[in-house]
Amino acid sequence: MDFGLVLQTDPPAAQVISLMKRAERNGFSYGWTFDSAVLWQEPFVIYSQILAHTERLIVGPMVTNPGTRTWEVTASTFATLNDMYGNRTVCGIGRGDSAMRVAGRTPNTLARISEAMKVIRALASGGEADLGGTTIRFPWIKPDAQLPVWMAAYGPKALKMAGEEADGFILQLADPYLTETMVKAVRDAAAAAGRDPSSVTICVAAPAYLTQDDSPASLAHAREQCRWFGGMVGNHVADLVAKYGEHSDLVPEALTEYIKAREGYDYSHHGRADNPDTTFVPDDIVDRFCVIGTPSRHIAKLAELKRLGVDQFALYAMHDAREDVIDGYGTTVIPALS
Repeated sequence: MDFGLVLQTDPPAAQVISLMKRAERNGFSYGWTFDSAVLWQEPFVIYSQILAHTERLIVGPMVTNPGTRTWEVTASTFATLNDMYGNRTVCGIGRGDSAMRVAGRTPNTLARISEAMKVIRALASGGEADLGGTTIRFPWIKPDAQLPVWMAAYGPKALKMAGEEADGFILQLADPYLTETMVKAVRDAAAAAGRDPSSVTICVAAPAYLTQDDSPASLAHAREQCRWFGGMVGNHVADLVAKYGEHSDLVPEALTEYIKAREGYDYSHHGRADNPDTTFVPDDIVDRFCVIGTPSRHIAKLAELKRLGVDQFALYAMHDAREDVIDGYGTTVIPALS
């Protein structure tokens, strides 16, 4: 199992770079960041510095979207970084929940994501792409250029598309039951499309918080530091409920039940431990969606996810113990599972 670190690009950028260096020293293989141009600093500028100050770390957005950047510019940015540092980027892509909504736009459709994935992957890998009737190719790209494109998904149509078209699938929650269900949907779709299901990399992303013990006080603090994640996932679930209905065979009840008390969401607190819009998230959802507790609990839960086919666990470190979780994973969790 590979491990990734997910951060927001809050200033100062030097701190983001420092934490990514720390992650590589502790055995992490991937460094991910949010990509929402209004809420945080420009990630691709920071990727260049992360790549310059690390040796092996693969970097990318979790996730970019096809609406805030033109596709040829996105492809050129990835291709330039790969030309400079040697194919060490990955393109995570999705609907653009925060990036689009904060800018007053609607998240992208699956059809648009599909088109964008094809164009970005082709151009960044040295191929041709059609941009609305104009065929282009980067004349400066090296023959060995390549860019994997991983797609974030929850709903049935998105899961099917990830299996049919993406190089990897990003699932932003660490609940084993839902992971098993969604990984199966992705792999079944890949097989039906004539692809090797095992060729689709499976990445589970969720907050991880290490505690010294299993005392009620320690676990309560960990839950409060990670409760924001249930609110973030709730945004996507609310969209699914609006599309498919509250009681639909297409969306698991285990995913929809907890958002009934959801009253709204302020993106100015997006992905932050002090988010006031997440009081509706119950403790059991935090425990299911996140990975909290002592190192042995982390190892046990991640071992179960690995058994279900998860290739990478990318941990969100938006809490008050970022250095501790990076170091703790490097000391205990990563050696047990790598």
